[in-house]
Amino acid sequence: MKLVYKLFLSHIVVVAIALAVLATATALVAPANFFDQMTHMQGGTSGMMGQRMQVIDAELEASFQNSVNNALVIAGAVAIVAALAISWFVSQRIVRPIQKLVLLSQRIADGHYEQRLQADTGDELADLVHSFNRMTESLANTEAMRVRLLGDVTHELKTPLASIKGYMEGLQDGVLPATPETYQVVHREADRLQRLVQDLQQLSRTEAGQAQLDIQALQPHEIVRMVVEHMQPQFGDKNIQLHVNVPESLPLVKADMDRTAQVLTNLLGNALQYTPEEGDVHVRAQCETDTVRIDVSDTGVGLAADDLGKIFQRFYRVDKSRARASGGSGIGLTVAQHLIEAQGGEIRAESKGLGQGSTFSFTLQIA
Repeated sequence: MKLVYKLFLSHIVVVAIALAVLATATALVAPANFFDQMTHMQGGTSGMMGQRMQVIDAELEASFQNSVNNALVIAGAVAIVAALAISWFVSQRIVRPIQKLVLLSQRIADGHYEQRLQADTGDELADLVHSFNRMTESLANTEAMRVRLLGDVTHELKTPLASIKGYMEGLQDGVLPATPETYQVVHREADRLQRLVQDLQQLSRTEAGQAQLDIQALQPHEIVRMVVEHMQPQFGDKNIQLHVNVPESLPLVKADMDRTAQVLTNLLGNALQYTPEEGDVHVRAQCETDTVRIDVSDTGVGLAADDLGKIFQRFYRVDKSRARASGGSGIGLTVAQHLIEAQGGEIRAESKGLGQGSTFSFTLQIA
């Protein structure tokens, strides 16, 4: 049943109940009151005159009842017409936005995400339209990310594949010598391709929530120490000072050792890559209300305000001119974000601007 009919029937029910109550009241109360008033007016009338008055009273009572019934019929008819008009008016104000929502949802199902609805009613329908517009915008962003992801993956795969194909054609045509150096170049390109596929597989697992986590109570300084010892030689080769300030008195945290070390390795790797020689990188940790926050700060190239909101997106690179060989796959921070969130923490980036360094922070829940 359509909404307009439901509203009309609800108004009819209200009118019917009101008429029934009014008819009952007039049938029980009005005649008795009228009869009492007539008896009081007769006073001491008796005899033939009294009998005549009784006949007149009966006629007046019948006339009064008929008048009341006629008034109820007219009032009922007017009320029904008014109920029909009001229900139609109200239903149109409710149905029209819903009909627009239905039409727009059909267009969205066909892949058209650009349209939006407008509702200025200031009621729950406006809230519904606002939520629907937000959903549409979210779907549009998701679709745009999907298209961009396909383009990025295609671009990332094309470069090593083209290089491998070129070298193999050169070897077949005898243009390139079959030396160990040539095979090493082909192997290096194949290795780049393999790393990209592995990165994509890991991203797929983390975004789907399928990453296996072994949550334990761990010492934060132990996690940092393991990663720093592994990466210290790389910082030394680039002449970058790595400063560590992680007190051993910090409380235990709930974390997966390998996954957290992977996140910290990624952050330190980025700091190493984007910090010039003779720069400084600091690793700090401190206790907050119910978490331990670990910061990785550098004196590198920094981040612009626009980059801060996009740095955790898939395949996003601050320097668009970087190739995969120098700039990575662009999904390391995306994986890091999912891994930290899977452990109940948060990760964020801060920077005062280009050339002023940056700070990446993530939190872990206290055990």
